[in-house]
Amino acid sequence: MSLEGKRIGLGLTGSHHMYEKVYPQIEKLMDEKAEVIPIVSYTVRNTDTKHGKAEEHIERVESITGKQVISTIPGAEPLGPKNPLDCMVIAPLTGNSLSKFANALTDNPVLMAAKSTIRNQKPVVLGISTNDALGLNGINLMRLMATKYIYFIPYGQDNPYNKPNSLVANMDYLLPTVESALNDKQLQPVIIPHIY
Repeated sequence: MSLEGKRIGLGLTGSHHMYEKVYPQIEKLMDEKAEVIPIVSYTVRNTDTKHGKAEEHIERVESITGKQVISTIPGAEPLGPKNPLDCMVIAPLTGNSLSKFANALTDNPVLMAAKSTIRNQKPVVLGISTNDALGLNGINLMRLMATKYIYFIPYGQDNPYNKPNSLVANMDYLLPTVESALNDKQLQPVIIPHIY
């Protein structure tokens, strides 16, 4: 499937160690001639970590996409009625944002963009990165897996012996998951042996 001309929202939430795995996938979307609209949570916009300064991540995403990041709820809201997306991707999706999304809490720009996309009956692709997916957050993961218009980048346990509740998406599958989601199909298998 060609992504040429497709408007793809790319939302980043605060799993900072995953960004280096996501950037090459954004580049692949750009290579496919998709229009990638970058959206970041408040955590991404404002938090410096050992994985880099917030401003460095913003600059990197803007450099890849050629677009200014959307970093406010009012900035994300028009992605619903005025400037709809063909698909919204959230990668990485933290456990915190996972739980909020599953319970209809819209308190950051990324979740607003996802909510707007579902309202337009378009696909939302999730790339999870959470230490608690097989713990208390498991109910939220399953709620989203059973929700119409939600698709998952295939995921698996990244460290089953030291972090048995942790699940992380294999970001190498981001592009094919988007292509499948635009055809109303979940890329299979969705639960995979992890390669990280």
